Amino acid sequence: MALYAIGDLHLSLSSNKPMEIFGDGWKGYVQRIQEGFSQLNDDDVTVLCGDLSWGMSLEESLEDFKFIDALPGKKILLKGNHDYWWNTVAKMERFFKEHELTTMSFLYNNCLSYGDKAICGTRGWFYELDNEGTHNEKMLLREAGRLETSLKLAGDREILCFLHYPPLYQGYECPEILRLLQQYPVKACYYGHLHGASHRRRMEGNSHGTDFSLVAADYLHFIPKKICE
Repeated sequence: MALYAIGDLHLSLSSNKPMEIFGDGWKGYVQRIQEGFSQLNDDDVTVLCGDLSWGMSLEESLEDFKFIDALPGKKILLKGNHDYWWNTVAKMERFFKEHELTTMSFLYNNCLSYGDKAICGTRGWFYELDNEGTHNEKMLLREAGRLETSLKLAGDREILCFLHYPPLYQGYECPEILRLLQQYPVKACYYGHLHGASHRRRMEGNSHGTDFSLVAADYLHFIPKKICE
């Protein structure tokens, strides 16, 4: 039994948005995801750090969910900025049950367990979204609040934090998220979202007492990153 993480699968099995248009790094990515997961066992757990399906609704994403469900092991789903299908947890759980999707659960306003470790997280937020006219203080504070709710539920356990947006990288940091990572404190933080040339700006290693790792699928060559046994 082992814990893994990977983000940004960007599946589009029933919505016409193949990632191959973004360069050779995404060529044959669906098959590469399957091959990457083939090393996992059925008792392993993988945290999926957002941007999982291009579907605009649960129904449009059903084929993508079936693909994820068939991959080895249990999966913990985290919301990304392109997960437009995301709904209330109750509705998503009901949809999964109706379609006999049994290997997936959600990390959203909660805290899950892996052995004696706490799995915490949220989507996060980007100050840089302000440049697109979509960022506002309310959304940032909402995401920080969701993260704090998750972290509080960890109690005295060792915390592993999973985000979609990076809380810091070269030339950027999100003070509200970083403050929470230090306050609780968080041993390790895994994030996605960065693709292609932006990989060069990633934060890898220790900063502010937390070990940071990029787990975007194209950065990992579509092989889930092993975190611990």
